[in-house]
Amino acid sequence: MSRSPSPVGEPTETRAVTRGVSVVIPVKDRVPEMRRQLRSLRAAAPHCPEPVEVVVVDDSAPAVAAAHRAACAEYGARYVRGPRHVGAKRNLGVRHARHDLLLFTDSDCRVPADLITRYAARLRASGEEVAGVTGPVLVEPGDGVFFRVMSRSYLLLGDLTRPLHFARVSWGAGANTALKRAAFEAVGGFPEDSPMPIGGEDLHLGLLLTDAGYVLLAEPDGVVTHDTGVADTFRAAAYRFTTYGRSEQWLCLAHPHRRRFVLNTVSTLAVTALAGLLTARRSGGRSLLAVPAVAAAVIAAKTPGRLGGDRGPRAVAESVACAAVETLFDGAAFVTALRLGRPDLLFTGFRAPDEADYQPVDPAPAQPVAA
Repeated sequence: MSRSPSPVGEPTETRAVTRGVSVVIPVKDRVPEMRRQLRSLRAAAPHCPEPVEVVVVDDSAPAVAAAHRAACAEYGARYVRGPRHVGAKRNLGVRHARHDLLLFTDSDCRVPADLITRYAARLRASGEEVAGVTGPVLVEPGDGVFFRVMSRSYLLLGDLTRPLHFARVSWGAGANTALKRAAFEAVGGFPEDSPMPIGGEDLHLGLLLTDAGYVLLAEPDGVVTHDTGVADTFRAAAYRFTTYGRSEQWLCLAHPHRRRFVLNTVSTLAVTALAGLLTARRSGGRSLLAVPAVAAAVIAAKTPGRLGGDRGPRAVAESVACAAVETLFDGAAFVTALRLGRPDLLFTGFRAPDEADYQPVDPAPAQPVAA
């Protein structure tokens, strides 16, 4: 794992690691959100029988950084100046952390009062093979049409709920994962060389841990709440999909055994357009009509997976819109493959490991019927 140049926030001395929980939060801007998160952590910390500290790693501009410093002082957190890359921020936070258990969460989230206690107890009771525990991240429901459309996207929101469906998982969201420091350091921590400042670093770390033989337990009751802003505007969704698309290609290179064939919409349209151009003179230009026809067919093929149990006209319209917006992910993956000079990645995706590698949570046993 490559490292960034040492930021100004590097610790000046080595601290002895003691028993307790260190909460590490990367942040840039988001002052109101960060204050809400700090408030929730201050409410949760007294419930834990072990010492708890909060380390905030920030790269905001000076005026915003001053607001974060003030919030940290108010809520008893430690403020550290850090780099832009979120993986590097988290690693720097760990280097500042004093304790042997690490809880990673995000600035635009809030933790429940029992989360730190729940995770600490479960990790203390686990064997050496257990690296950590992770819970679901549930996004606050928005009241706008766009949020309703994007709530149908598993790609955007569904991955965050994996711990609801599995007894153990291969990775946990960076917004809600607690790890034993020894396991974290054994695999080198978060990557710092991914192509985007955020995206894919938590999945990469999880796979490093599971590939090294560690286990990551799922805790369905350890729910962290995420602000609605992740999916309530086109701009927010576009940023996420673009980030995830680029990061997916990086993950394919970092974990080549997890590649799989995917019908990338943009790659498919590019091949169709090229074929249409090559045959345009012979067909009188009619071959180019295949491009919108194929686009419509691909989006139509992806729509049923977003419908859920509703088959009404509004549900169909929202699902079509969701599938259309998700093409931004395919577009980012397409562009990244070209920039990398890797045409073999144009129809390649990253295989999500949990469905194939782990058994889902056992259903509750049937209760006997009273006579």
